[in-house]
Amino acid sequence: MAKMSALTGIMVALITPFTDDQSAIDESRLQAHIERLIQAGVHGLVPGGSTGEFTVMTTAERKQLTELCVKFAAGRVPVVVGTGSLHTAEAVELSVHAAQAGATAVMVVPPYYDPVNLEQLQEMLAEIHQASKLPIMFYNIPAASGLTLSPTEIAGLSKFGVKYLKDTSGNAPALTELIFALSDQIIAFNGWDTLTFYGLTAGCPGGVWGAANIIPELAVELWDAVAVKGDLKRGRELWAKAYPICKFLETHNYCAGVKTGVELTGQSTGGLRKPFALLKPELRAELKQLLQNAGVKVV
Repeated sequence: MAKMSALTGIMVALITPFTDDQSAIDESRLQAHIERLIQAGVHGLVPGGSTGEFTVMTTAERKQLTELCVKFAAGRVPVVVGTGSLHTAEAVELSVHAAQAGATAVMVVPPYYDPVNLEQLQEMLAEIHQASKLPIMFYNIPAASGLTLSPTEIAGLSKFGVKYLKDTSGNAPALTELIFALSDQIIAFNGWDTLTFYGLTAGCPGGVWGAANIIPELAVELWDAVAVKGDLKRGRELWAKAYPICKFLETHNYCAGVKTGVELTGQSTGGLRKPFALLKPELRAELKQLLQNAGVKVV
């Protein structure tokens, strides 16, 4: 795999397509989806995270997903693999495997059932980094992990192998401090959909964005307008199209919304593993209208 420079741009929080009975990862669907995203111009893939339904996958499946994503990306974009777990041993195992498979970095969410404290988190991250030798993207999602850290505490994780941050806290002032005051310690990516425009205009080097599975062209166009060209007028026009979709996704089951959106664009996903499911007809119709309003071709 080609060496990658620092991560930047639209990093897609990737869905995991399944077979129609949800019994396995559907390799052909995954390959087709990754190809579509790369052709649309996205800058990286982040498989195995929340949008990828990692909590309903076996360890073997998570490893398979890593291998497939690296294979299908074929060195064209970086692959940042979600390797978080409820216990350190599995997180280390998955991270070492990701390194062996050719991943660029790993994304680690804290244990999300029984919250760890800061010292325990630091020890976990240090073990992952020492074993895998890969840079870590810390997945800050207090609503799921039960762990709320200050910006200074998050930046301090750089001493334990953390280079990047996916901030899914929804806390814009804290994100601002990480971008402006602590950027010498950690590189902060926005991971809260409805804050995407703010994050880019505030100076985030990119975003880890689940909605980009559905609207990759619009996502890349927004990035180019705001982050590359500094054209805020055009950026606002594009965000006016994307924001209602982002708001909808955050209002409902996120994975269900994203996969339903992908289905509406004509790609089969295999649905979600139980107990979860694609959106009901009335919500599906609402999302379809939002996509049409944004100029997205739907079926």
